[in-house]
Amino acid sequence: MTEEVTNQTEEFLESIYRLQERDGAARTSELAKMLNIVPGTVTNTVERLEKRGLIKHEAYRGVKLTKEGRAIALQVLRKHRLSERLLSDVLRMKWDRIHEAACQLEHGVTEEVADNIEKLLEQPQTCPHGNPIPTHAGEIADEDTQLLLTLQPNEEVVISNLVDETPSTLTQILKAGLKPQTRIKLLKKDSKKRILEIQISGTNRQISFQLASVIKVRKNGPTIKIEPE
Repeated sequence: MTEEVTNQTEEFLESIYRLQERDGAARTSELAKMLNIVPGTVTNTVERLEKRGLIKHEAYRGVKLTKEGRAIALQVLRKHRLSERLLSDVLRMKWDRIHEAACQLEHGVTEEVADNIEKLLEQPQTCPHGNPIPTHAGEIADEDTQLLLTLQPNEEVVISNLVDETPSTLTQILKAGLKPQTRIKLLKKDSKKRILEIQISGTNRQISFQLASVIKVRKNGPTIKIEPE
């Protein structure tokens, strides 16, 4: 592929990757919402990227990345999550604001700069929100996790990562004390009120189903396996 990969293309492919990881495929409506663009623009971009061999689109099933598209998305994701670590660990920016700032930085970070950030920070494995950082070779860790919303009462888990990193969601998670590596116990699931009652360090709290649907948890220690290309 000789055509230049623009910042807009990188952002589009990265968004498809995030939605594909979360939902199995990226719906055009969800892409429009995530990228804050009109559906017509999404449709045109999907057609263009499909012609370039970067994505595949099936009617009523959504959009998925090809091997080439996935490789580009992981490069961008690596730069994004390393930028988040730099903003958090070195510049001490607020935890619920670094995702937005990293979205601006990621397109200007070269591979050399990304490698140096990684070296400076001593090879961090995850971003501050618990999501795995792809390697220089394009590999990414795959942890055995499930959504907090799927737990049953009396199950005890550790928060692993967050599938929604928008500032408003991160602010809610921060206020609720639900950052990654926090150990919690599910006490009660109220389907009528759509509320979970959880326990954190002996303190009982209530969170909405909506918030619980973006928090991934693990039951055991952080056993990491590398996802094959």
